[in-house]
Amino acid sequence: MRRVAAGALLWLGVVAAIVPASAEKSVDPKQAAQVNAQLALTYLQQGNLQAAREKADKALKQNPRTADTQMAAGFVYDRLGEDKKAKQHFEQAVKLGGKDNPDILNNAAVFQCRKGDRKQGVEYFLQAAASPLYRTPEVAYANAGYCARSDGRPADAEEYFRRALAIKPNMPAPLYELADLSLEIGNPLQARAFLQRYNAAVTASAASLLLGYRIETALGESAAAAEYARRLHTDFAGSAESVQLRDAERQAQ
Repeated sequence: MRRVAAGALLWLGVVAAIVPASAEKSVDPKQAAQVNAQLALTYLQQGNLQAAREKADKALKQNPRTADTQMAAGFVYDRLGEDKKAKQHFEQAVKLGGKDNPDILNNAAVFQCRKGDRKQGVEYFLQAAASPLYRTPEVAYANAGYCARSDGRPADAEEYFRRALAIKPNMPAPLYELADLSLEIGNPLQARAFLQRYNAAVTASAASLLLGYRIETALGESAAAAEYARRLHTDFAGSAESVQLRDAERQAQ
């Protein structure tokens, strides 16, 4: 899906402390399940997928009725590429703890938007954003925008990006997305306004310079377009965006 692979959507609550395996012997099954769920995440971060799977499965046998256990299993099976199992565990985690933990909703939403039901993913993001316990609702709204756009719903995507900006007006990601989206739907003047706000918030990137070139070209402003092209070729020579533009310029000659 669009931009998700680049990290626009973020897992939360993955980091777990390393717990000695010997601790499992002195705790009850519920505590042991928590220890093994934490160990599964630790092994997952270390790239030891076999050990992560063993600990996740053990935690599920000891106590499957906790959101943490189900979430850990979801992470592990997602990494293993077993999407059906991962989806089941994320959905179970939401049922067990999503009402009280918006991070669980966020994590389930990320999976749904990447590999599952994008409409459900958007719904989870919106639930997370509406929770008074969620500290960064603007991030959830922006993620909902990415998910909706990748699902072919530009009007919904625009709404969610605007909600993010209503909370944090200078948030770069939704400003860029709205500039790109506005150009895509045939409103280059609005696209220019959003890109100007984006450029005021962060340093220009190769992607934003190429977008600026496309916007000014659509507006018929050849001088402004040429300046974007010059900056792209000068500041980001060799970038994929610069190569793309040079190819386009050669074809136009």
